[in-house]
Amino acid sequence: MHTPSGTSPPVLPVPPAPFAPSAASARTAPGAPWAPGAAAVPSSAGFLPGLESAAPADEDALWLQDALLGPHSADIVRYLGLARDCGGGPVLDLGCGAGRLAVPFARQGFRVEAVDRDAASLERLRAWGRRIGPQVARRLVTTRADLEGLRLRGTYRLALLAGAMISAVPPGARPGLLREIAAHLEPGGALALDFTAHLLRGLSEDPSRTWAFQVPRYDGVEEWTVARQEFDLDGMSEHITYHSVRTGRLSSERVAGSTRKWIVDPDRLAAELHGAGLYVERRRRHRLDERTESVLLVCRVDG
Repeated sequence: MHTPSGTSPPVLPVPPAPFAPSAASARTAPGAPWAPGAAAVPSSAGFLPGLESAAPADEDALWLQDALLGPHSADIVRYLGLARDCGGGPVLDLGCGAGRLAVPFARQGFRVEAVDRDAASLERLRAWGRRIGPQVARRLVTTRADLEGLRLRGTYRLALLAGAMISAVPPGARPGLLREIAAHLEPGGALALDFTAHLLRGLSEDPSRTWAFQVPRYDGVEEWTVARQEFDLDGMSEHITYHSVRTGRLSSERVAGSTRKWIVDPDRLAAELHGAGLYVERRRRHRLDERTESVLLVCRVDG
């Protein structure tokens, strides 16, 4: 749930004042009073700031990560169609997390190599595949690695940097990653990536945003989160802090986390793709608000 643009946010059970992300969780008795949160300014399109560059800190944090990726879940159908256009697998899912794309791909018959730096997320992915059945589990190969300095072993019909994962890669490391991917695409293969493009002038005039939303959970815990984005145009980065309150039957818990992402300059990314020997075959834009759009690129090896 999010508050539409131009409307008053709901009264949220958030702390009366911010607390440091590094602070330990604080537990209180149920029903303890919470002050209303700061005014939330999410877009009418439902975009939420993601955790692309942060591994879940614990099992509870996976609920928040799933909620942040949830608005992008429709891309699964689009990427599945692209995989079929490319003639099938193997598929390379970079920054796969807990298998949001990799497991549905394997369920549809594609062989998938799923790459992530977080061991707990990879185990969750494998467990999901095993629950579906041995045929799906056999199609999933997991690799624990950071995208920065990644070295690939196989070749792929489709490589994915989905869920704005490219924004988790430091700008200095992006050219090397794109060259590595291009070198491991099979003939006729493709790289598909999406990212959030910002109107830089708009960020300069208003370099911060606050978002409020409820985290969907199915374990009897109610969780509300306030996320604050701070954009740094000099460093072309953004810092996001998450302040959450989880209320169960016996206690309430306040937790905080943070992540840093990189603002993607479309012109610079285009130059980096060209330098890696890739050209943009297809581009899809979706307006999120007056200064932000989601961009999907499908790239092929040049020549």
